[in-house]
Amino acid sequence: MYIQTEDTPNPNTIKFLPGKTVLDGTKTVHFNKGDDASASPITSKLFDIKGVEGVFLGSDFISVTKSDDKEWFVLKPQVLSAILDGVTMGIAFWDEDAAQKANKDSSKNEVQADDDELVVQIKELLETRVRPAVAQDGGDIVFHEFKDGVVYLEMRGACAGCPSSTATLKMGIENMLRYYVPEVESVQPVM
Repeated sequence: MYIQTEDTPNPNTIKFLPGKTVLDGTKTVHFNKGDDASASPITSKLFDIKGVEGVFLGSDFISVTKSDDKEWFVLKPQVLSAILDGVTMGIAFWDEDAAQKANKDSSKNEVQADDDELVVQIKELLETRVRPAVAQDGGDIVFHEFKDGVVYLEMRGACAGCPSSTATLKMGIENMLRYYVPEVESVQPVM
């Protein structure tokens, strides 16, 4: 088995592509060091590596974020080995039962029955135009709320802490949302 890697715009994050489905559908999950990672046995294994600070699971990739004091030439072989060992031994990327207990979910992006028309429009634009592009860089964007003309979004995976994330939010996403939804005045990050 061969696991491909891709650099991301965030120098502390690398995208690992195991060549198989990691998460079904449009669900994504982000774990920080210290989170309960029981819903993702592979993530638990990755957090055993000193210097791994975050793990983001996408549909067909795993983005791993390292601490500033570690170098990729040291960590990358360890991460590759952990993923390869996990896949070879049949360790799950995701355990839905454990996930429900840990309440790890990105369903905030899904249109809800009680969403007003503007929120539905914003979520659909994020789903069709933004999330696919952000996923190519090993990350995701999660809708939090729309209040008083401001859209609050959370950057995850490689996008969290990326030097270009502010430009992505302001020049890319904000401009696009303002064009299609004139009621949107600005976009703000949620930490």
